[in-house]
Formats: sequence, structure tokens, C-alpha cells
Amino acid sequence: MQSHSSAKVGRNAECPCGSGKKYKRCCLAADTAPDLSPWKQQRDASDRLTDEMMKFARREFSEAKERAWIDFNQTLVAPAIDRFEGEHQIFIPYFLFDWHPDRQRMRRDRPLKPGIVAQRFFARRGSQLAELEQLILRESVFEPVSFYEVVKSNPGYVMVLRDLLIGGECEVEEHSGSTHVRNGDILYGQIHRLPEVNTMGRMAPHRISPGKKANIVSLRMTLRRKIAKLKRDLTAEDLIHYREQIRCVYLDIRDAMHRPPRLCNTDGDPLVFHKLTFSIRSAQVAFDALAPLAWGQTKQDLNEDAEIDADGALHSANIEWRKKGNKMHPHWDNTIMGRLRISGHSMEVEVNSANRAKKITGEIEKRLGMMATLTSTRKQTPEEAIQESKKRRAAGETSDSQKTSVLDGEAQREFQAIMQEEAEAWIHARIPALGGSTPLEAVADPDGREIVEGLLLDWERGFEAPQPAGSCCPDLNVVRRLLHLPVPMEAR
Repeated sequence: MQSHSSAKVGRNAECPCGSGKKYKRCCLAADTAPDLSPWKQQRDASDRLTDEMMKFARREFSEAKERAWIDFNQTLVAPAIDRFEGEHQIFIPYFLFDWHPDRQRMRRDRPLKPGIVAQRFFARRGSQLAELEQLILRESVFEPVSFYEVVKSNPGYVMVLRDLLIGGECEVEEHSGSTHVRNGDILYGQIHRLPEVNTMGRMAPHRISPGKKANIVSLRMTLRRKIAKLKRDLTAEDLIHYREQIRCVYLDIRDAMHRPPRLCNTDGDPLVFHKLTFSIRSAQVAFDALAPLAWGQTKQDLNEDAEIDADGALHSANIEWRKKGNKMHPHWDNTIMGRLRISGHSMEVEVNSANRAKKITGEIEKRLGMMATLTSTRKQTPEEAIQESKKRRAAGETSDSQKTSVLDGEAQREFQAIMQEEAEAWIHARIPALGGSTPLEAVADPDGREIVEGLLLDWERGFEAPQPAGSCCPDLNVVRRLLHLPVPMEAR
């Protein structure tokens, strides 16, 4: 690779290498010399082959690409390819080298054949191809497409990848693709093992987060069970045989990455913020009737923050609607379902789902009857709340919560302690990605241990983005130690 760009250095300028000579008498010749490295030769040959095969496909298979896209997606109606930015990087190689309109289920006793485009292209043009181009074509057909974990990356030059399905590590020279990956990322692609260099023959444009490793480990377990009947280990040839099943997992991950997140509360209800306003006859009557909704708190607890009129009558009070336990987090002793604010002859209720709004309305009607009347209901989705917040910021408005100063030291320490306690309690939670096992149970198994490590890394990355002032982050290395998992060297 060039150490500096000749486009930025004048011929008569001092050479940036530090020699003290003029650039034209020092590094100009080296900088402008053609790149004859094995990687560059491979890339040029691969580009030539792809260009020629695409021209051939446009002539011979002018209407086949749309059908191939449907088959690639393993569906009767495929989404537009433009929906997935860069998806042609993984689809075009499939179309050129793998796709066959009438491909039947592969049998183990039958040799693998190229896709129909590659078959016809090689039959007509194979003898005209250079040796390296022929080798690349064979690699594109006979090397498996798999999931690779980034073990080490030297951005802009090389990556060390581990095959998550059959094991083994491989150093791959990859210039552009390696600039966007981090250790722990997962890639879906194909490695070309060529003379003097290993490169990525094809690679999906989407980096797969470590949190998705559960999908891949589950696939690996399924394939191993199938191969175990033959009393041998999973091999690269098996990955080719099961390539449709492997791509299905990639497609599920890809689609999930592009699917808008479904935000839910701990009951599993979709998040829709509701503000219900009631007209009440008496603040005291409403308080007495609704105070039992605050599970775990007494009237005396609630009265500590209540406001009393000069004549001794209750004027305002806050009630947290709580229930015992939590469906999503069994180690929680209670769930805050909503908040009720009583003030004079008005009461506001805030909940975060339509189901909770219906439940609290029923409770109020049952407990207060004619003493309370619903006067208004305001609903807002999380997306609408975000848009409203953006508009307020653009208009220079500041909400009460934004005006509030950062948590004082004592409150912040308390909040940090709560977050840390919840993070450590996670090791006892039943996790769907672990098949309902707890992390503490899962780490006893090598596959479960691998998934847990991926989940923790993904969780940790969620705190890397700039956080609001006063926010807290749990120490996940404490969780790793509780699970007897290795702690990153820099954290020791």
C-alpha cells in the first residue's frame, strides 16, 4: 500500500517520508508505480470476471435476475432489493454462481454443479479465461458461504475470521470491508483461498451484531445433529449441501435488522403512551379508594408527599399503580403499571399501553363509580413522542425534565447501584435467546457460553454512544466475573 498520496504532494516539494529530498527524487516513483500485489491482482481478475459474466447474463438470461432474487429470498414475493442497501454484494454472486431455476434438493452422492449462469458461461468462455479468473470462478462455486466472527481486524488491510459453523481461523486480506468491522462482529460471506492471498469472494453488506450469535449457534447445533447420524464432524462440503438453510438464517437476521423495533412494556404490550384525565368529586375520596392500587406501599407512605389545604383537607397526592411481581423479570418484586396524580377536582393517569389504560379505567370505575368521570384521553406512540420532542428543541422549548439539573451525587450513586443490581440479577433471568435457560445455566455448555458472551458484548456496545448527562451504565465485567467468563484485558 502507498504510504502517502502523490496527488497531495508537489513534485518539487519536500518528500513527506522525511528524507529531506525533493519528492520527485525520492518516493514519487514508488507512489505512482502500479500495484502488483497478489490482492490487487485478485481484485482486478475478480472484477473482470464479474463484468464479463454480468454482460453474458444480460444477453442470455435477460429476465432471470428477478426470478433469482425471489429464489434468493426464499419467498413467493420478494421485497424490492433497494430496501436493503448494498444487498447486491451478496445477491449478484448468488445469481452468477449458485442460482439454478430448476435446482432440486442436493443429494450427497451427486457432485456439486455450478449455477446455470456459471455453467453456460464456462462452457462458452471458459477456455478464454486467464488462469486466475478460472480459479476465482471455481472458488466462487465450490467454497461454502458461512458465518464468520471477526477475531482481529487491522482496518483497511486484513482481518482474522473464525468460521462459526465448522470452526477454524483464517487471515483474510480485505481493504474496504475491514474498515467497518470490529472484533466480535459477524460477517456472512465466502472466503477465496487463492495463491499467496485469502480474500472475501462475497460478503453481505450488513455487519451482524454479537447479540445475533444465538441464531447462528442454533443453526450450528441443528447441522451438527444431522451430521452426527453419519458419525463424523461438520465439514465445508456439508455447508454447501445446506447452503439454502444457512442463507435462510442470514435472511432472518437481515430482515430483523431492517424491521422497525417493536417497543413493548414488561407485560409485552406495544408501547402507546396514554394520558387519561378524570373529573373527581373529592380528592380525599379518590385517594382513599385508589391508594390500595400501590402494592407494597401504605397510605402513610403515600401521605408523606401529599399536599393538605389550610383547612386540613387533602388537595393533591401521587399514587404509583403497582402490582406484585413482573412477568418479564421474575426477580423483580413489583411492576409500576402507571402513575395517578390527584389535584383538587381533577386526576391525571399516565400509562404506557392500551391494555393498561383499559385496566386502570375499569379499576377507577369500580372503586369510584359516579365520583369520577373520564373527560379526555390522549394517546401518543413512541415515534410521535420523539417527533414532538424534536419540534420542541427546534423551537427552543425545554421540558421540565430537561430543566432539571443533573442528578446530585447521592441520587446518582443510588441510581447506579440499582442499575448494577439489575445487571447482576440478569444472570438468573430466563432468556429466550438461551432457550429459556438463565445465563448462569447456559455458560455450563460451550454453545450457551458463546451466546452469553455475544449478548454481553452487544449489551456493552449499547452504552458506547454518548449518554445524556447524569446517566449511568452498569459494569458488565462484574457480570462476566459472576458467570466465570473472561474479562477483557484492558478492564483488568
